[in-house]
Amino acid sequence: MGGHPEGEGLIDIIMNSIVYVLKLADHTTYIGYTNNLVKRLESHNAGKTRSIKHKLPAKLVYYETFSNKTLGRKRELELKNNSSKKENLYKRIFTR
Repeated sequence: MGGHPEGEGLIDIIMNSIVYVLKLADHTTYIGYTNNLVKRLESHNAGKTRSIKHKLPAKLVYYETFSNKTLGRKRELELKNNSSKKENLYKRIFTR
């Protein structure tokens, strides 16, 4: 599991269970889950997600792929509900 948006493994971001992090125009972040990252990112940037449509554009900064939906959802909730897990991930993402 694990990944980056630099074009590696396009098939992974289309067909797997994916947890992703977006950086929004107001410099906040959004954590989400999908099974088609390309389509989901297009949907976000088309303003179809009410919670972030006023913060566009959204830029993909990180994603992790999982072999099944259960593991992906578990990781999404872990990041959303566990501040230390999210903080550790953000340190990896944003301090390069």
